[in-house]
Amino acid sequence: MSSALKIYALFIGSALLMFGGGLQGLLLSVRGAEEGFPLYALGLIGTGWSVGFVAGSITVPLLVKRVGHIRAFSIMAAIGTVTILMNLLLINDISWIILRAFSGFCFAGAAMIVESWLNEVADNRSRGTIFSVYTTINMAASTIGQLAMSITGTAGYIPFVVGAISFICAVLPSALTSTPQPRPIASAKLDVVLLYKTSPLAVIAAFACGMANGCFGTLAPVYGFQQQLPASEISLLFAVTAVLGAIAQIPAGRISDKIDRRLVIVALSGGACVIGFLTVLINPSIDILWLMFGLFGLYGLCAYPLYAIAVAHANDFAKEGEFGRVAGGMLLVLGTGLAIGPIIGSWVMNSIAPVGLFIVTATFHGALAVTAFLRMRIRPYRQGWRVKFRVMSAEKPISPGTVALDPRADESQENLPRTETIRTATPAPAAEPVPATPVEETEAEIIVPDPVEPVVVVDTTPSAETPDETPASETEAVVEEAPADTPPEPHEGEKKPRTDD
Repeated sequence: MSSALKIYALFIGSALLMFGGGLQGLLLSVRGAEEGFPLYALGLIGTGWSVGFVAGSITVPLLVKRVGHIRAFSIMAAIGTVTILMNLLLINDISWIILRAFSGFCFAGAAMIVESWLNEVADNRSRGTIFSVYTTINMAASTIGQLAMSITGTAGYIPFVVGAISFICAVLPSALTSTPQPRPIASAKLDVVLLYKTSPLAVIAAFACGMANGCFGTLAPVYGFQQQLPASEISLLFAVTAVLGAIAQIPAGRISDKIDRRLVIVALSGGACVIGFLTVLINPSIDILWLMFGLFGLYGLCAYPLYAIAVAHANDFAKEGEFGRVAGGMLLVLGTGLAIGPIIGSWVMNSIAPVGLFIVTATFHGALAVTAFLRMRIRPYRQGWRVKFRVMSAEKPISPGTVALDPRADESQENLPRTETIRTATPAPAAEPVPATPVEETEAEIIVPDPVEPVVVVDTTPSAETPDETPASETEAVVEEAPADTPPEPHEGEKKPRTDD
């Protein structure tokens, strides 16, 4: 019961953060347009958040190591509160760009600390449930925050104060719990080279999703404002997009678990491309508001599930122990796209027309569809071992804490059970007992232990080989205590099947 209360407290704290973040993100775009900020400045506001988020994901673990989780979380919440209030005091484009970067930095830090606590209380049996509930709460709270703008409006100080109250109140649930200090937060493992070798399509998909969603999330509110929509309609428009996008993730993900994921990527990205060009051709105005809602909703249905499917596709081809590095590489590529996308989108909107925003989204989604189709021609689909699809946010990068909490993470990750790999000489094929391996022929790789039961992986390959160089003829035996939501333990001599991207 006590453990459940701690988890609920962390969920509430995370929900308050996401509520304030959803309100602030939409508010700054619309209010900036009302203040007459140039389009390039509005694009840089979105870029600032992404840059700050990635910087926070890398540097905040160092702060936590020095002052502890509780103090670090309080610092993040306090700076985030000050930042949104400074947006009210300093209403100019340069200040907002800088402040938005600080906001992204603090948001990354606060989210990582909450996720670290959740990872502390999660075990292999509950990890899948906690991850799903956490992701759902975050997406719902962010959507509610966007809807709140229809009540607060954009004028005056009220929306900024509401966002500030939400940020500072996020401190209370965690501060009132007796949860012990979690282990230090691990920095993200950013390995884009490994990711590209694992799946070239995943790199392209993450970048395309970042570019398209970065443009849409930052500049679509500006498009709505220039189409003379009131703030209440803009917030409702984005809420519909987010809700339909979240709903679409589950069926799209389940379908991708059963067929070639690349086929699902082709269908969704192609659909998003068509919707983007239809929006350009129709350019719906306030006079046909129902059509704008329909196009935006269809965009969410097609575009928002893409990133989560791309992550699952990359992990289908990841070797044992590579989940953290693959996820970190996806985080970096997505964050890069989210940072660059608003800049390009604002330039196109300024050069052509506000509806030019959808030329950018359609272009990147179309490029992704073509790439996925070509990969299907180059590498035919072969049924093999599949990673289970998990719902993920499509608009913002995830933190390393979210990666650690993801039940798809391999046991060799720092934040998961200890993995001990022992390489020995291949035993003779005789039916007699295998002699004990001499000490000099044994090599052990030990990753930092965790409070849960250890996992032992025995790889019977020559000691001169590395895990990535294991010949197909060699065998490995895996003995582990599998969580409830993972496939059954492999038998001796069984190896994780690999398929081609």
